[in-house]
Amino acid sequence: MWAEQRGIHVDQSELLCKDGCGYYGNPAWQGYCSKCWRVRTRSTQPDRQEYGERERENSVLMSHSCCCPLSPSSCPSPAGGAPLTFSKFEEKKNTEKGRRVNTMRRLFWGSSPSPPKKEPSESQIAALKAFQSLQPGDFTNFLKLLRRPASQNLQSRCTAFLNTMEAYHDLPVEKQSDLVQDFYQSIAGHFGSLPEEQTVQMMEHIEKLIMTRLHKWVFCHDSSDDEQKDLVLQRRIRALKWVTPKMLRVPFKEEGSEASDPFLTAITAIIEMDARRTPQDKLTCVSKCSQSVFQALASSSSEPANADDFLSGMIHVVLKANPPRLHSNMQYIIRFGLPHSLMAGESGYYFTNLCCAVAFIEKLDGPALNLSPEEFEEYMQGRRPPPHSGVEGCEGLCRARTNQQLLAEVTRRQEKLAEGVCAMQAELSQWVQAVQSQVDDIQAKVPLHITSTETDI
Repeated sequence: MWAEQRGIHVDQSELLCKDGCGYYGNPAWQGYCSKCWRVRTRSTQPDRQEYGERERENSVLMSHSCCCPLSPSSCPSPAGGAPLTFSKFEEKKNTEKGRRVNTMRRLFWGSSPSPPKKEPSESQIAALKAFQSLQPGDFTNFLKLLRRPASQNLQSRCTAFLNTMEAYHDLPVEKQSDLVQDFYQSIAGHFGSLPEEQTVQMMEHIEKLIMTRLHKWVFCHDSSDDEQKDLVLQRRIRALKWVTPKMLRVPFKEEGSEASDPFLTAITAIIEMDARRTPQDKLTCVSKCSQSVFQALASSSSEPANADDFLSGMIHVVLKANPPRLHSNMQYIIRFGLPHSLMAGESGYYFTNLCCAVAFIEKLDGPALNLSPEEFEEYMQGRRPPPHSGVEGCEGLCRARTNQQLLAEVTRRQEKLAEGVCAMQAELSQWVQAVQSQVDDIQAKVPLHITSTETDI
């Protein structure tokens, strides 16, 4: 049975973007990478130039309406000819409806084509050199450098963006995602003179600064159905608790009773993801989980783990951990994470496999586990007892067996003690009766006479 080809199989090419750009795709983006997906979705939206032209028209209308608030017919037109008609004020009213989104876009793109780049000043060059001296992950010193006068421009842009996002936190989460990604792209130009590796580190600090503040506004947003999907996925994983590593063909090495669960570290790491606030910190948990899966597979088999073994191990970890708010955490990373973290590198590969594991769990059926549809339904409905796990050396199972034996021994001793107590009570009752009988016999043979010893005074 186990020699047959299983349903869990992944080819490296299947993880890449459908556009063939070489980056990792994602099921949430219909198989495209984040860059290609945003290009495709934005191709249906008006160009940024159109937004700039519309903003210029709006500013002209607003300036004239402010000058002539009482008599629309007496106000000259923007061209200086015919007066403004009622339709112009209707147009102004309609443009006001989209003003919030346009204001956000103007924050990043401007209302006119961007001017040519200016050469950085001496203070900006000094600030960049200070940023360049930072060690990877040194977020505390990054904040200290950000408060310096030389970094005032960068700090002002970040503060203005955060204030604007918090003011418009009721926007749909997808629009908020676009605005955050546009801000990343815009702010990356500030570090354009740094080497690519250091630019990536600076952008990770920027992401941590921004998303730590925005987490409470954008995570599991009211405009999305993330909370409902979290509950559906959690119930699905709970219903699949009977799936064993052997069914998933996760390679295990039989060990003695002292061996611990090789996937325990991976399970702990994926559960910790929900406690992190920034996408990069959540991705770090995913990377730690994935690396632990590879280590567990390496310790359980003499052969190096391949992509199929890794995906099977990741599926097993997700089923065992049932991480809290898994769907919301994945969507949070997809919407607000840095593109380079998801499109390439170790973190991109690990996160793509996590998404594939969740997609596999959502669509899991009998043939994928070499089970008939009837057997699969019996397991899902609890009519068939769960199969025995193939992890004989699991610490939890050994501990359960040991506790069961100790409990049986304690029960046996308790029963023996209860029998001894009953026997002692019976012996004590017999001894009391025997003593009382002897006392009665003595009193019968030698009557006790009590004489008065009183004397006359």
